[in-house]
This record gives sequence, structure tokens and C-alpha cells, in this order.
Amino acid sequence: MVVTADIVSPGSPADLLASVSSERLNAECFCTGLDPDALQQTLGAMTDPPGLFGLLEERCPYVFASRPVFVSARQRAKMSALVEAVESVVALPAYREEVLARAPAIARHVPGARGVFFGYDFHVAKTAMGLIEINTNAGGAMLNALLARAQRACCPPIERLLPPAAMADAFEARIVAMFRNEWMLSGRTRPLRSIAIVDERPEAQYLYPEFLLFKRLFEANGMTAVIADPAQLHLRDGVLYFGSQAIDLVYNRSTDFYFETDASAALREAYLQDVAVVTPHPRTHALYADKRNLALLSDPVQLQRVGAPAATQAVLLESIPRTEIVSPANAERLWGERKRLFFKPFGGFGSRAAYRGDKVTHRVWQEILVGGYVAQALVAPGERALSGGAAPQMLKFDLRDYVYAGDVQWAAARLYQGQTTNFRTPGGGFAPVYEAPDACMDT
Repeated sequence: MVVTADIVSPGSPADLLASVSSERLNAECFCTGLDPDALQQTLGAMTDPPGLFGLLEERCPYVFASRPVFVSARQRAKMSALVEAVESVVALPAYREEVLARAPAIARHVPGARGVFFGYDFHVAKTAMGLIEINTNAGGAMLNALLARAQRACCPPIERLLPPAAMADAFEARIVAMFRNEWMLSGRTRPLRSIAIVDERPEAQYLYPEFLLFKRLFEANGMTAVIADPAQLHLRDGVLYFGSQAIDLVYNRSTDFYFETDASAALREAYLQDVAVVTPHPRTHALYADKRNLALLSDPVQLQRVGAPAATQAVLLESIPRTEIVSPANAERLWGERKRLFFKPFGGFGSRAAYRGDKVTHRVWQEILVGGYVAQALVAPGERALSGGAAPQMLKFDLRDYVYAGDVQWAAARLYQGQTTNFRTPGGGFAPVYEAPDACMDT
């Protein structure tokens, strides 16, 4: 069912949208979505790297969702307020002292760089909203800029929501400016000349096509860019190299968050010696992404202890689901409450080793007890219909704010089926987020 007169009333496009909740648009609006021809045309115009469209189809067939997600202006405002509140608490000396005390020693190195591409991930549905996690090397930003250029709509009210191409261009310009700012924050005065995009076995990574997009973006802005495995880096005479190429800055996509493996040895030394700028880095992971931080940020006693103001506490406690560190002291109670909980490892990422409580067996529970886990109160994800009819195809979604230095740069959704987000669902993947001026978060 498309957005027609049976959904909206006559008037201007703004009036039309104002009368329809984002919840209803997610259930009934099918007049906008991915335009595969526009996507192919956009990628086809890129002569470097060649064959990117084919690579995306082969490697990432479900990376782009077929439909966008609608959220209300109130929901977006609450998400932004939550980001601001978290950033203000992380800046408190008492918070930093407590969090860094339990992190590996490398996290106490202060490099100057803030850390690029934080991902604040939310579940938003009806009147409920919850920050599910923060990660500090969120992927997908360049793919979402590409996706924004390949959308279509067939009715004026929705067409007005589609971002102009200039918005995606501006986002890419902000990405370049962000990396240059990281360079300057690290005390460098000459121009940034070379960037290494680093991950383990990069060509085998699911989002390898995005690495190619980043490489293209950096090169288009006058920088030399390479894609490297951390084991391919080496130090010589106080300079980090990839082959014979000196590296100024490492865009770190590795999930070896504290550079603990042998493959990360050169990267670790380059970071600790400030030989190269590394972003994001171990300190950001400890301060933001360790799941134990959510236990502190959702506990009024701990927030009071680190000196969070009352107004900040109110924002955090409203929007972060209650999170506890699993321990012998609370194990029996948490087992009894497990159907209302989600369990995540302290240092996990993506959906690895994360479990919905109603799926936890006795065997898995024993692993959770000794594996370093938090238990988080469940917040249901939103739902998006891909089609109408008697049996519409419904997918879950979460929302991600891409954040740098406390500033929300872009918002995206991820559509999926299953326990957690994935890129294995037909019709699912990254989706644009369109803001509808409703008040469906009102209670």
C-alpha cells in the first residue's frame, strides 16, 4: 500500500506527512526504496576502482535494503540528546579513571586523536527507545553515502524527504575533514599525505568494497591511500611503512581493539610511539565500546558517583536499557529473568557470541558465567514492512548514528531477520533514515 489519500489528507506535502506517524509509514509506505539502476549508474561512473558494482553484488548481495526507514522528529531529537549525554559523562575525570583502570595498559596512552566513526546503535519502536551499544569502528558510512544517491520515490510527499545528492557529497567532505582534523589533533602541522586502511585479511572482509570506496575518496582529495593487513606494516627509522610507502595515518578497522596479536605488533608500536596517527584507537574502545560501560551509564548510583549532573542522568536512565555485569552474585536472578534480557560479551562486536535470553541453554549459560558478559534489558527493535498484502514481509530494524567528537554526522538503519543485525536477509541491509514530523514518541 503506497502513501495515498487513504493514508494522508489533502494539503501541502508537509501537511500530508504531519498527519501520518512514522510507525504507519514503516508499515504502509512502499512508494520509495532502492533504485538498482541508479545504484549501478552511480557505481558505473566510478572508473576507479573498476567493477565495483559487480563486486558489491557478489560479495554483499544484501548490504542495501529495499526500503527506507521512517523515524519521528521526536525520536531523532532523543537520540541526539543521548549522544550528547554520553559524551558529557565520558569527559568526566572520575568516569575515565574508573573505566581505564580495568582496561589494558595500552588504553591509557593519550594519542590526541578523538576517534573516527563512532556508532551509537538504537532500537526504536512505538514509545520505546534504547541505546543498545556504542562501537568505535562502525562500518558502513561510505556505503550509506552511496545508498543515498540511489533512492526513488513515486509521490511528492515522500519525494521531499529524499536527501539531495549534495547532502551525500557534503557527508563525504565531512569525512575527509574529520580525518584531517584527527591529524591536526595529534599535533601534526604539515598536510596529511598518506592513509592506510587497515584490517585483518582486508580482501576477505565482507565490507571490503567499502574499503575501496574510502581509498577512492582519499585519493580524490590528494592523499595516497592503501589497503593493508596489519601484519604488512613495519617500522623503520621512526616511520611506519606499507612496503616502501610511508604512512601518516592509519584508518583502523581492525577488531583487535587493543593491538594484542602478533600481527598488530608494528601497529601497536607505531601507536604507542606516536609514529603514526591511529584512529580509532584502543583508548576510544575502552572509554566508549566496552559493554561494561553501559552498566555504569544505566545505573543512577554509579552515575552519581562519577559526578554526572541530574539532568544528564535523567537522559541516560530514560534511554539506556538497564545493564548489569553478570557475576556469581547475580547469576541466579539473571537466569530467572533471562527471557527479558540480552547477553553480550564485554568486548564483543557485531552479533558475535551475543544471545537473546529466551534462546540461552544451560550449556550457553555456563559459558556466559565465565566468559565476561553483561545482561541488558530487552528493547524490541522497530519493524519495517517491505510489501503489503495479506501477509506482508516484515523485517526488524535498528538505527545507527555515526558520530564524531559528539557530532552526529549521519543516520542509517539496518534491516534484518533473526536475533541480531546481519547482512544475510533478502531485502535487508543498510537503509536510509527519513525523518517524519510526527510525535509518535509522545506518551
